[in-house]
Amino acid sequence: MSIGIVYLKSVKKELLHYKNLAEKVLAELEPAQLFFVNKDEANSIATIINHLNGNMLSRWTDFLTTDGEKLWRNRDKEFNNILTDKETVLAKWEEGWSCLFNSINQLDEGQLDAIVFIRSEPHTVLEAINRQLAHYCYHIGQIVYSAKQLKNSEWYSFSIQRNRSDEFNSNKFLNKNKPIDGLDW
Repeated sequence: MSIGIVYLKSVKKELLHYKNLAEKVLAELEPAQLFFVNKDEANSIATIINHLNGNMLSRWTDFLTTDGEKLWRNRDKEFNNILTDKETVLAKWEEGWSCLFNSINQLDEGQLDAIVFIRSEPHTVLEAINRQLAHYCYHIGQIVYSAKQLKNSEWYSFSIQRNRSDEFNSNKFLNKNKPIDGLDW
């Protein structure tokens, strides 16, 4: 298998992993918690999702043929608290990810060194994908952190539980092909 095919499989797996992680976290939250803002300049989880949606639609629509910063995008407006219910938040979440995966699934290894533009800055397709992967993980980290603060003592860690690294590692090495606590890494 070529390195390009390996890369595309790997990046899809990573993107799906972080999408699923965020969805597990979102499922634990009460609807009102999606809209909580603890400081004037902070973003609610709903606002972060609205921004991710805008970014994903802009970057992945006509990915190979148009600049990733579309003229129709209003990035600043993405940070206004315009979403009002959980159903809309989840619909925006799915819309963005669907656009991303539809675009990535159409790529082949021969396109990884093609040039695409983001804000008129040239990137290889591989660089553009890596840029977006890092950006989405950054915001998913914010979602997880915010949710942990909101849930406090009711928080369920979707990673290795605190003070349980030795147990996790022991189980992981004993059961090499079986996920522990729902984790697959």
